[in-house]
Amino acid sequence: MRCLGLDLGSKTLGIAISDTTNTIATIYTTLRFDEDDYDSLIPQLKDIILKNDIDVIVLGLPKNMNNTLGKRAEITLDFKEKLEKQLLVKVTLMDERLTSVISNNVMIEADMSRKKRKKKVDGIAAQIILQDYLDRERTMKNGREE
Repeated sequence: MRCLGLDLGSKTLGIAISDTTNTIATIYTTLRFDEDDYDSLIPQLKDIILKNDIDVIVLGLPKNMNNTLGKRAEITLDFKEKLEKQLLVKVTLMDERLTSVISNNVMIEADMSRKKRKKKVDGIAAQIILQDYLDRERTMKNGREE
């Protein structure tokens, strides 16, 4: 079984996938959709889940820096509920604060053009969200929660 990491935006969904050992997250794809048309993502995600034997989805939760939940977080919570009801898969939330900033910084360090960064930022953010989850799960499994 594998895990899927998601970074939900208003027009894009960054997707990352774990390896079969749930150790390493890699970018899978970025889905584009009409603004706020989250329902259109469900059939595409269903295909990805079936093709890749996914048993857990890790969805980034965009908290405010003061740890409160804003409009984007409420949209994400609604999307989580839709995923669980329609795809019958466990959805875990992960704090995604600063993942887009980190992913942009990584690409700037790699001297990537602004145009290329814009296309990749969601996938890298999803990869960071998923890798954080995989690392946390491995640490907890080893009995050493940090």
